[in-house]
Amino acid sequence: MSAPQPRCVGRRLFAATLILALLAAGCASTPPEDVPEPQLAVSPEVIASAPPPAPPPPDPVPLRPTAPERYVVQPGDTLWDISSTFLRDPWYWPEIWVANPQIANPHLIYPGDILSLYHVDGRPRLTVDGGPRVRPTLRLSPQVREEPLPPALDVPIQALQQFLIRPRVVTQAQLDESAYLMAARDDRLIFGAHDCLYARGLKETTLGDRYDVFRTGDILMDPDSGEMLGHEAIPVGVAELVREGDPATVLLVRSDREALIGDRLLPQDSGQENFLFTPAAPPRDSQGRIISLFDAISQIARFQVAVINLGEREGIVEGHVFATYQSGRVVHDRLASRRGEAVTLPDERVGLIMVFRTFEKVSYALVMESTHPIERGFTVKHP
Repeated sequence: MSAPQPRCVGRRLFAATLILALLAAGCASTPPEDVPEPQLAVSPEVIASAPPPAPPPPDPVPLRPTAPERYVVQPGDTLWDISSTFLRDPWYWPEIWVANPQIANPHLIYPGDILSLYHVDGRPRLTVDGGPRVRPTLRLSPQVREEPLPPALDVPIQALQQFLIRPRVVTQAQLDESAYLMAARDDRLIFGAHDCLYARGLKETTLGDRYDVFRTGDILMDPDSGEMLGHEAIPVGVAELVREGDPATVLLVRSDREALIGDRLLPQDSGQENFLFTPAAPPRDSQGRIISLFDAISQIARFQVAVINLGEREGIVEGHVFATYQSGRVVHDRLASRRGEAVTLPDERVGLIMVFRTFEKVSYALVMESTHPIERGFTVKHP
């Protein structure tokens, strides 16, 4: 196993095209009362040559009232934790982060780094201005000691792994063309790690090839349009090809749940272990619904996984943060003039979710905060 690599907390920090913040929350002064201007006669020629009006200023970045001026990054801190220390809304992080040009990789943050908050022209900025990687201009010692930096700064991956080992959404065409487990050497019906099974439908094989074994789950439907968005693929384990042919022989090298005859196989996705995210706001008009709960019956909470009906075709990328809303109940007002009048209560915000994997039509999202249980059918939209 190779040496641990530091996890990036700002890998796509400048890739997000977010609106720049103009003022820190609480720094805006009260505008003076409007004073009527004298009316002047202006010729049409002057009006035509006047410059266009300036665009309205962007909304200020909402800093926390308790945001410190300096913060030392601790082992185990996540980007979400650090962002929440300075910002009321963590997805504004890309708007205040200033990359340090003197650091080899300015988008990474490590334990021991000292983060400083300052303002430029009224705009909040955050940078690394101390810690083990920031060497002073005047070196008092000719020796340089290097130590490996501890890993771990980003979304708590251990929370994802217990709910979603290898997430997939497959189309009907992929399902029809995928290989499947056909039989075993004996008459058993349930299988686990180190069992050999026979599979059919494997194409372009090479000994040692590995496949994700999955079981077809629910059909994912858009609750509003009725469009079929795909089939949920429930991870079962990993199989390795040990003998080619039709049927081929595969060995279950890992088992996340019991394997059954009829489970499907797909070649492993080499890019599926990318768990490096930067919180960011999605497009302002983004709105969807939670259409499925992963490994849950009716409700989920913090660090559990939901499936939403927004995907790459709607411009959704890893790191996008959505607020979740519970639809208001319909109650009967017994005190109104019309006794028993039906009244719809307003929708209530109950949490935040962050997308960590996208597909064409759907995305997987991790619950980062929740004040109430989150259920299928809840609305998700720009926070």
